[in-house]
Amino acid sequence: MLLNSIEEKNDAVKSLASNLWEEELHCLQWLNSRKPNSVVYISFETSVFLTPDQLTEFAWGISNSNHPFLWIIRPDLVVVRDGEGWALPPVYLENTRERGLIASLCPQEKVLNHSSIGGFFTSCGWNSVLESISAGVPMICWPSIADQRINYSYICNQWGIDGDDVNREEVEKHVRQLMEREKGKELKKKAMEWKEMVGEAISRSGSSTLNLDNLVVKLMRS
Repeated sequence: MLLNSIEEKNDAVKSLASNLWEEELHCLQWLNSRKPNSVVYISFETSVFLTPDQLTEFAWGISNSNHPFLWIIRPDLVVVRDGEGWALPPVYLENTRERGLIASLCPQEKVLNHSSIGGFFTSCGWNSVLESISAGVPMICWPSIADQRINYSYICNQWGIDGDDVNREEVEKHVRQLMEREKGKELKKKAMEWKEMVGEAISRSGSSTLNLDNLVVKLMRS
């Protein structure tokens, strides 16, 4: 019985891994069909949760911008009361079917480095910020908790990347601003400048590489 239980668990893990791989592959294949710098990528950290009303505001703001989008909606993203459910309305899914893809996960680093991605709607977790900067992708920021607000403050004040509270009009405004208007071009230029700086820092003679080498030397001597 123990052997059967182990085999069943292994089969479940293999099935889950296969499903995850297929969904990740589908995201990248979908992006391949889009024009360069045309897609808004929306994804929030696992520490972020939305109410149904917040999700609705995000959804319609993104839809009303009329830009293609890849939106990662985790199964646990929306917090509901016991016994309640939530779902995006059929009319929304129909309206966005030709230009939007909703998935439960994706290979974020690969997505951000894809040529079709024009902007990243993020809650400003540090990993997401670093991956976005490294890929040269400008951000629309909606911080929620903890370090996200600190990261947001630094991004907006020092790096010139924009953000605001959530309601559909503001979401639509910021998406259009990033993807269509002159300020978006400025943000893209600044993001590419940061990408270049990151590349220099992690090069063989870059500051990050040298600092890491120095740390290793100090640890070996201690």
